[in-house]
Amino acid sequence: MAEESTERVEIFGQEYKIKGDGDPQYIHKVAGYVDRKMREIAHSSGIMSQSRIAILAALNITDEFFQARGDKEMVEKELDREVQRLDEIIEGKIGAER
Repeated sequence: MAEESTERVEIFGQEYKIKGDGDPQYIHKVAGYVDRKMREIAHSSGIMSQSRIAILAALNITDEFFQARGDKEMVEKELDREVQRLDEIIEGKIGAER
């Protein structure tokens, strides 16, 4: 198990201490992603309220997550269909050879 560490990160001009047992570089990568999302929203919307920007960033990131999860499920179903099709082909050839 990885050792727990505390990393200092900056998100939208605010410093946060993040505790975790993950790779410190990963913690910084995640914080950087949130920071970029908040800055994109602030730039494109003109909203000044940090809490509103944070909520919109959370909604955007959640939407990305749900879409990626849906894509993954669709690919898994397609792979399952292909595996089943290949199994049927293999079984057909083995049965014909007997």
